[in-house]
Amino acid sequence: MTTLEVDDIHLHYGAAEALRGVTVKAEPSQITCVLGRNGVGKTSLLRAVTGQHPVSSGAVTFEDASINGNAPYVRASKGIAIVPQGREIFPLLTVRENLETGFACLKRKDRTIPSEVFELFPVLNDMLSRRGGDLSGGQQQQLAIGRALVTRPKLLLLDEPTEGIQPSIIKDIGRALTFLRDTSGLTILLVEQYLDFCRELADSVYIMDRGEIVHQGPAEDLDQPEVRRHLMV
Repeated sequence: MTTLEVDDIHLHYGAAEALRGVTVKAEPSQITCVLGRNGVGKTSLLRAVTGQHPVSSGAVTFEDASINGNAPYVRASKGIAIVPQGREIFPLLTVRENLETGFACLKRKDRTIPSEVFELFPVLNDMLSRRGGDLSGGQQQQLAIGRALVTRPKLLLLDEPTEGIQPSIIKDIGRALTFLRDTSGLTILLVEQYLDFCRELADSVYIMDRGEIVHQGPAEDLDQPEVRRHLMV
């Protein structure tokens, strides 16, 4: 069963067309990576999936049911979680309080922080009473991922999680995503510009340019010069 299927979607901001006939599939127990330069439509694709911006045409299907008309909070309650670009943590809330903001879409009986959050990112357990704004950029990124995991997602979306992050934490994030894919069957859709990160993690890749998918295939394709040229600045 395909967890997520984006079928021939178009998306506009006013008169500007940001997505042009985009089709993407994300499968359970796989990491699907969408690559592309700045401004090609990667974040717009995630906004279409989460319901933050309506599609002009085409279909977004989650677990074999259309979610085109669903509000973002409804999609979250169905199991779609996002780690946004820029992390968007609450700087004045503690780490614990930031994690607990993930409770909003959960039933009362499920409002606990899963132990795997602290197993994957032990630093969060050590800093539960620290304010989010006092954490380093890498620690904030781990917090943003942990907050998404609190919602018990079936589909995890990440928007450039390596941006501005030190190499050691990039490796920690990579290990965490691999663990989640391999042990929980989570479906992961990763939007990135960092080629090596995707090559190491991804099962399949899509490359976007000017609002369109210009290549799709296995991660090994990223070693081909004709594929890499789509990512040249």
